[in-house]
Amino acid sequence: MIRFVSVIAAVALGATAVAAYDDVVKARQDAMKAIAGAAKEPGAALKGEAPFDLAKVHQSLAVFQEQGEQLKSMWPDGSDKADTAALPAVWQKKDDFLARFDKMVADAKAAAENIKDEASFKAEWPKVMSNCGGCHKEYRKPR
Repeated sequence: MIRFVSVIAAVALGATAVAAYDDVVKARQDAMKAIAGAAKEPGAALKGEAPFDLAKVHQSLAVFQEQGEQLKSMWPDGSDKADTAALPAVWQKKDDFLARFDKMVADAKAAAENIKDEASFKAEWPKVMSNCGGCHKEYRKPR
């Protein structure tokens, strides 16, 4: 009987831990969606599919900076056990992974300082966006 209770307690504790990680996984998914959403209009402008709007570009860059800073704290050990698209490499090479958020934030800050018009936008925006694909290739499960 004691063994049965111990097993049940262990299962319940494990389920509670995974459920706790579900919240952090949801938070980081929401942050990534915010970044993706912020990238839409400037991306369309870069392709000539939407008009260039300097104010919207700067708003988007602010989202990249804010979410990038927050995302650094959303990868606790054990959260790979929850339902996540993150690959094990996130936790195996965590220093490199987290440094990529620092780079994205720095690139977004530099772009915010440097983008003054459509020409500078076309030069700077791809630098910011390169952070997304570079990280997703190594650290996210293919869709």
